[in-house]
Amino acid sequence: MKKFTKTLLHFILLVSFIFSLFSTTSLAETSPITTYSPYCILMEASTGKVIYEKDAHAKVPPASTTKIMTAILTLENCALTDTATVSHNAIFSVPLGYTHAYLVEGEVLTIDQLLHILLIPSANDAANVLAEHIAGSVESFATMMNSKALELGMQDTHFVNPNGVQNKDHYSSAYDLAILGRYAMQNETFRTLVSTTKYTLPATNLYPKADRYFSTTNELIIPDERDSVDNYYYPYATGIKTGYTDAAKNCIVASSKKDGVEYIVVILGSERTENGLSGRYLDCINLFNYAFDNYKTYTIHEKNSILKQLEVSKASLSTRDLNVVVKDEITLLLNKNADISSITPDIQISSDLVAPISENSVIGTITYNVDGNTYSSDLLAGANVLESNAFQTFLTIASIVLVLLLLYRLLHGNNKHKKRKKKKSYKNGKRAKF
Repeated sequence: MKKFTKTLLHFILLVSFIFSLFSTTSLAETSPITTYSPYCILMEASTGKVIYEKDAHAKVPPASTTKIMTAILTLENCALTDTATVSHNAIFSVPLGYTHAYLVEGEVLTIDQLLHILLIPSANDAANVLAEHIAGSVESFATMMNSKALELGMQDTHFVNPNGVQNKDHYSSAYDLAILGRYAMQNETFRTLVSTTKYTLPATNLYPKADRYFSTTNELIIPDERDSVDNYYYPYATGIKTGYTDAAKNCIVASSKKDGVEYIVVILGSERTENGLSGRYLDCINLFNYAFDNYKTYTIHEKNSILKQLEVSKASLSTRDLNVVVKDEITLLLNKNADISSITPDIQISSDLVAPISENSVIGTITYNVDGNTYSSDLLAGANVLESNAFQTFLTIASIVLVLLLLYRLLHGNNKHKKRKKKKSYKNGKRAKF
């Protein structure tokens, strides 16, 4: 009996061990993405849908990815041909060890030149020049940055400088930086700047040579002919901005576009792998490949497309049938294996839909809730709807009846005339025979 019990116990332990192996394998299969970095996010640019995130709301140092906000505020407040003068503070407030563009106190540069050296080599002195030019001081510019962050919905962010120089009160999150990157890439000038790999600063009033050459810090957009493991060039990459400080580690806000679909990836706090490779670039490439391989966008409604037709009460006969128009394009990001036919919208039409109604006025909403994401658009009146006029309606109906009566009498009179003529001809013919 003891021997049987012992054998049974061994059998149960063996089965439990095998089951645990299968359970572990199954769990791994349900989480196909692995990342080296502690803070990551993968977001589709047009919809804002988050496909993957890893501690994406942690408040951490953003390093030079801060300069995305500086660039956007500059583009929204300055013309590229405007000029700014380099101050003493702009140069000498940058701590030792931080990147600079060898600017000279009193040097005058255009905003376009400053943006190039801000975003390509990540010059911290250029960020200070722009901040002082726009707001009068770095502190005032930081206030503008925080206001813009709140406007964009960046809830985990607080800025104290325009360049990302380490400060305990200067922080953001992967999610917030994805929002910022998505917004920034809608600006075509910004998009061009962050996809530029090389730049030469022209001679200026105090620097007579054009020997200040700069290369991008973003290795995803640098074509590299080497066939090596540390070649991080990604052919679909479109930008955006890297960052590094001792506290922040390696950071990047990156973008990539393929077949008309663009994704934003944010990596923060990344370090080298055990093999000495760049964790931030490996994570970017891995996340971009996953998105392109597994997801697809579907345009459910085109902009200004007709959803359906409604009959409006108290409307004139000629305008009572109203086309309901979808104001904005609605595009869903779905897994390539998703059954699109099973997705239905929530349509809300105003309960007081009574004439008169003006063309393009909002008369309702259409909303799709898919995988925790909301896609919606206002519904518009496709034409003017006129209020019914009883007297006018009576006249219209009377006119129609009168026309019908006239037609009837005309046709009926013609028929009688033809019958009389036919009868007369018949009688005349009969007389002729006798």
